[in-house]
Amino acid sequence: MIRIDSAWLATAPLDMRAGTDSALARVVAVFGAAQPHHAYVFANKRANRLKILVHDGIGIWLAARRLHQGKFVWASDCDTHRSLERVQLDALVLGLPWQRVGQAGVITVV
Repeated sequence: MIRIDSAWLATAPLDMRAGTDSALARVVAVFGAAQPHHAYVFANKRANRLKILVHDGIGIWLAARRLHQGKFVWASDCDTHRSLERVQLDALVLGLPWQRVGQAGVITVV
């Protein structure tokens, strides 16, 4: 099991032909550095594929996921990136609407 302490979502699309070195270069360009035990999530333009780059403290892991139907729910922010809670990352990878999970889904008195 790969330890992930923080997850980050890049809002700009990534060419899914990108390998480990290209994805790592994008992480450094967008996030400044690849921190140990951090996951960096990218999607393609159609949002039906995603890649996750994880620095485990020793090396780099690159995982890919493709949906056969539908799209991954993606951030529409104008920011270049945003942080994700672990439950949000889990929901995103499954193709679920991650924006309403975790602290973002808490209902309070208005």
